[in-house]
Amino acid sequence: MKIAYLVNTAPVTSSTFIRREMAALEAQGVTVRRFALRRWHQTLVDPLDIADQARTRYILSGNLRGLAFASFRQAITGPAAFARGAWRAVRLARSGGGAVRHAAYFLEAVYLLRCLRREGIAHIHVHFSSNAAAVALIARTMGGPSYSFTAHGPDEFLTATEDGLPQKLAGAAFAVAISDFCRGQLLRFGGALYRDRIVVARCGLDLSEFVPSPRPAGASRTLVCVGRLCPQKGQAYLPAAVARLRATEAPFRLVLIGDGESRPAIEAEIARHGVGDLIELRGWRSNAEVRATIAEARALVLPSFAEGLPIVLLEALALERPVVTTTVAGIPELVDETCGRIVPPGDGAALEQALRDILRADAATLAAMGRAGRARVARHHDLAALATTLRGLFATAIAREGGAVGEAGRPALGQEAA
Repeated sequence: MKIAYLVNTAPVTSSTFIRREMAALEAQGVTVRRFALRRWHQTLVDPLDIADQARTRYILSGNLRGLAFASFRQAITGPAAFARGAWRAVRLARSGGGAVRHAAYFLEAVYLLRCLRREGIAHIHVHFSSNAAAVALIARTMGGPSYSFTAHGPDEFLTATEDGLPQKLAGAAFAVAISDFCRGQLLRFGGALYRDRIVVARCGLDLSEFVPSPRPAGASRTLVCVGRLCPQKGQAYLPAAVARLRATEAPFRLVLIGDGESRPAIEAEIARHGVGDLIELRGWRSNAEVRATIAEARALVLPSFAEGLPIVLLEALALERPVVTTTVAGIPELVDETCGRIVPPGDGAALEQALRDILRADAATLAAMGRAGRARVARHHDLAALATTLRGLFATAIAREGGAVGEAGRPALGQEAA
């Protein structure tokens, strides 16, 4: 089975779950070709991400000549398909987002279709239902292979109507939701008409890569927060909580791993509350360094306002470390009081009390939370099981099509995609 994975930007430090998913499929004998619309503008720090970047074909970045040539060739050799793709781009643009952006998606889809035909790709899978899913839909409309996508949230649901999510659901062979909450959001935009093609398949980890530290959580006074520094993650609210806890709790510190647009705001809050000696900003680190930091910490904290289902929560629980997080999106499907603390987003008092509970918890309580968390990940988030599910879904979609797409293409799946 030969498929393609298509994403907007790759590899991205905060999206290692996509790389892991592709590797798990390859371990089960699936050939995966990697495509991305553009390169990430920041420096990669993990060796596996760097290696994956070398395997990724970029459709937009540095490829204006290729886009122009592919479009000219398609217009000459397949004018009817070219016209169908252009009309699909127009229909997506009418939903919102502007004609210029969707004209770019159309050119990217024409180039992608040429690559897929050359390599005999039988199916495209997309992560996130935004830009890349539009490109896959347009390619499909021109006679390309079937496609599917995994929806995560939260941002893609904020602009779902103007991004044409109903059209993308209509044209997809299936859609993956990473949580029950996410499935509900897809149903909200697709309605009952597409409910049978929406599948819940939770993000996974290979637990063999996440070996708990022999050092008990109770031996550490370090809390760690991992993620892109941005408003939706809520890290700017942590310095105030740390300042209040300083007065009543035994010495502790907070390590923030990640970078992003909120760094100046976080640094300002650290200075305003006078907690520069308690909070360390480390920037992006490799996956190995992140695992080691979490494994040696007391707990992980993630005070998010908007999420899908953060992979770092899975990683912390797999390492038998409790988590402090918020009641956002799919998080309550993973976290409860048995493996950490979960509080309303933006509730400073509740966040402070949750952190106090963790800082005051004895070693036995922390160990029990850790064991419960790892058991949850093992039960619901096994990476091999996720790959098996996806492989079966891909095989069904390909069988429905009768194999890989040929040079002449084949009709789009279902009249609703026309």
